[in-house]
Amino acid sequence: MHVCGSDVTGLQPVTEPGSAATEGRGTKMDASTSRDIVVIAGFVCRFCNMENSLRYVLLVTCSLCAIHSSFMDNSLSTRNTPEWKKLILTHHWPVTVCKMAEQKCEDVPNYWTLHGLWTDKAQMCNKSWPFDYSEIKDILADMNKWWPDVLHPNCTQLWKHEWQKHGTCAASLPCMNTQHKYFSKGLELYTRISLSSALEKSGIKPANTYKVEEIENVILNVYGVIPKIQCIPPQQGEDAQTLGQIEICFTKDFNLQNCTVEPKDELLLTKQMSRKLEASYVDLHVCDKSINTYYPPVQ
Repeated sequence: MHVCGSDVTGLQPVTEPGSAATEGRGTKMDASTSRDIVVIAGFVCRFCNMENSLRYVLLVTCSLCAIHSSFMDNSLSTRNTPEWKKLILTHHWPVTVCKMAEQKCEDVPNYWTLHGLWTDKAQMCNKSWPFDYSEIKDILADMNKWWPDVLHPNCTQLWKHEWQKHGTCAASLPCMNTQHKYFSKGLELYTRISLSSALEKSGIKPANTYKVEEIENVILNVYGVIPKIQCIPPQQGEDAQTLGQIEICFTKDFNLQNCTVEPKDELLLTKQMSRKLEASYVDLHVCDKSINTYYPPVQ
């Protein structure tokens, strides 16, 4: 049905007075035809108004459902969270991060920085809970210093990734059930461990080569637990692996505990710590205790 225009079903088009079509009918027929048009147009308008009202009600209802669903997803995020048993405070050495990305980094920190606070056996627990930068504005100074995105300074890319992949799972604990609580807890544990200071005081310093056991024993002596230490395998022309990441583990009550190496990590180690690795291959694996470990300096 065409509401606008002359093509209204069942009606004859209005013609000019005096034409052949109106001859013999006079103006009385013209007035009657006009009334018919007004009546039908009024009906159509009422129908359109009713249809628009129904659409509006449907739109409002869907919006309310979406808001409710989002609230329920966040507040009940733990419902579908896989069971996890420990937290992993992951430090990475900035120089090695840049080497892995084959990127020349500017203003590289000369201390171990936070990579993330991870849960074991759980990732991406609530995809409907996006990272919200505004929730951590009051701790930005500490975040930029101790938990920086080494590859993208002053950006939130790393934090967004860590929240979506790990934070949404850690949120099953009441003390980390908001983004502010999660990132604050990571900073708290990082400060508590103070890894850079512990290594330096024990004589483990950049620009030197060590046995993995030497680094492991320092952490064991200082904290009383065994860490998980990861390296880049020797590249073409290198005779030592490169120190890259150190994980220190906690219970759900934030007590220190040993980090165990999973069997799959040992399998990867056996297969990939070969001197025949291609120069383009750069990735982290559990350090090989049979070869030296190079602790690269900040240039």
